[in-house]
Amino acid sequence: MKSNKGKGLLGLIFALAMVGLTGYFGYTTMSDIKLGLDLAGGVSITYQAKEEKPSAENMKDTIYKLQQRVENYSTEAEVYQEGDNRINVDIPGVSDANAILEELGKPGSLTFTDEAGKVILNGNQVATAKPVITENNGIKQYMVDLTFTDEGKKVFGDATTANVGKRIAIIYDGKVYSNPVVQEPITQGQCQISGMSSYEEAETLASTIRIGSLSLELEELRSNVVGAKLGQEAITTSLKAGVIGFAIVAVFMILVYLLPGFASVVALSIYVGVILILLKAFEVTLTLPGVAGIILSIGMAVDANVIIFTRIKEEIGYGKTVKSAIEAGFHKALSAIIDGNVTTLIAAGVLFWRGSGTVKGFAATLAIGIVLSMITALFVTKFVLNSLFQLGFDNEKLYGIKKDRKPFDFVSKRVIWFSASILVIVLGFVWLGVNQSQTGSILNYSMEFKGGTSTNVTFNEDMTLEKISSEVVPVVEEVTKDADVQTQKVAGSNEVIIKTRTLTVDEREVLNKSMVDHFGVEQEKITAESISGAVSQEMKRDAVVAVIIATICMLLYIWFRFKDIRFASSAVLALVHDVLVVFTCYSVLRWSVGSTFIACMLTILGYSINATIVIFDRIRENLKTQSKMELIEIVNLSITQTFTRSINTSLTTFIMVFVLYIMGVSSIREFALPLMVGIVCGTYSSVCMTGSLWYIMTVNKGKKKSGVKATAKNSKK
Repeated sequence: MKSNKGKGLLGLIFALAMVGLTGYFGYTTMSDIKLGLDLAGGVSITYQAKEEKPSAENMKDTIYKLQQRVENYSTEAEVYQEGDNRINVDIPGVSDANAILEELGKPGSLTFTDEAGKVILNGNQVATAKPVITENNGIKQYMVDLTFTDEGKKVFGDATTANVGKRIAIIYDGKVYSNPVVQEPITQGQCQISGMSSYEEAETLASTIRIGSLSLELEELRSNVVGAKLGQEAITTSLKAGVIGFAIVAVFMILVYLLPGFASVVALSIYVGVILILLKAFEVTLTLPGVAGIILSIGMAVDANVIIFTRIKEEIGYGKTVKSAIEAGFHKALSAIIDGNVTTLIAAGVLFWRGSGTVKGFAATLAIGIVLSMITALFVTKFVLNSLFQLGFDNEKLYGIKKDRKPFDFVSKRVIWFSASILVIVLGFVWLGVNQSQTGSILNYSMEFKGGTSTNVTFNEDMTLEKISSEVVPVVEEVTKDADVQTQKVAGSNEVIIKTRTLTVDEREVLNKSMVDHFGVEQEKITAESISGAVSQEMKRDAVVAVIIATICMLLYIWFRFKDIRFASSAVLALVHDVLVVFTCYSVLRWSVGSTFIACMLTILGYSINATIVIFDRIRENLKTQSKMELIEIVNLSITQTFTRSINTSLTTFIMVFVLYIMGVSSIREFALPLMVGIVCGTYSSVCMTGSLWYIMTVNKGKKKSGVKATAKNSKK
């Protein structure tokens, strides 16, 4: 017994030491985490097309390709159009504009030219270019691998066939970068350029070729180091809200789950410290959507602990000893935790693969958080709990006892649930028409979606971020009658960039006069340009495609794990329901639709599927153990058994977001409010709808097959 107490004490001391170490290193690395342009500023570069009147198609294509390029520096980089022939590039997390310009290169024209001086290929026909290292007899060779488009494959094949033994020069912006000899016809759409003396030289050539594939030739017009869009106030309040929210959740877990709750607080504290360290280690650029990913992963970390503790309470209620209950609780919770987290992890992987910009940032933080939440819940919490038990905390009252409660008849009330949901969703679509007739737009699109006006104002003094927020923004809002105002301070100057909805000529004049009257700004030091939405059509398309693929992958995984397509289809229908209900709020309440809209929808998808998986896991278990019960009774029993978990998990996540909403600035609230609606909606659909949907599908299938009443036994046929 003394030996066990010694082990328990050492284990607890080790766990608390880990809390201190991870907390310390997490805190010290916070300042090193890369923050996005919305949180900490970065470099803003403006390019201008050399062609006087470029086509809209070429501008769109160039913007999309540049977006793919700059994501090498940060997944949160933004590329958008300004005026008719200018393109803005915002790259967060950096402060040296010259270094970025040097590394990114000046986008110009790229051609492949034969010895006669004839252009045989251009940059648009190159799909990829990357540096490679090969080794031959111990000697390293540095080369560039080229892959051509389908069109380029044919053209290059014909050209190399006709020029064997001759040179084909690679010319970029008038300068010859490489002039290799064609050794043989290259007809497979791939080739290698050799002769580089170092990997850096190969990397430079590959980068030059990639940049040269832009549809337009661009020249640098200006570059600035800009301040954060959201400002220091948003960062400070978000951190405070995070600390307060976590403290409330910690108290809640201890009050509700007693000793296991304390173990979860220790594990969650380690989790928060480690996730900060990993954000730095993986060089993830953190922006507002990234914060959404972290909030969701914290919610899932709490959820895993709640599932385990609920199981432990049940096992104690069945008469098992505390030690046996702990083992059984972790064992029985394992499948639900793995399925829920893996399903969301699949979605995160697809979103990172297919998404761009803010979608990628969200996916990266979510994926890191999910993996870490599973580890902390299944290993750290168990380690701490066992250490406490070995110390002598073995009284079942310290762990709680869950008594059986009479199942609530959720399924019989399905007509009420379905009718209410359909009514809300129909209202959302009807309201789109109302908005179109009243405002000319079905939704309240923000600048990120529909563009606006960018006004550059050079003040007579160096304006601090606080002064811009408290004095300049209210003046702008008075003119625009709109709270969607973004400001960026150009580092090292008195210039401030003010982005608003599209202003009329009269409104621009009023804004200029306001700047002169309130701040004594010289009229000639105020300029304005129209800007396109930062969320391009391609980015929207990528986000939609990513969500569709992620949904299909989740459906296939659930089908595979539960061996029943009805589980998968019910879960997907619930996801669609949640998205449409939140969409209704955006429609009816005229919430601003910007980049946070995408982040909110993605968060709701990940959160809702996890709650559904837990209920389905219990249905699957009860189908095996309660074979004599009617199918409707099994579904109601399963939902009732997991009801406390559903409410408590949603409540803890809701608390985190609610504190963020109460303490945050307007831009943070714009993100937190839809998220709260999504949390409530996801809980509602999981508890009230998914079980009923599965029951209806199962009963209908049984009727078609045999026409008999469905029981648990029949449902497994």
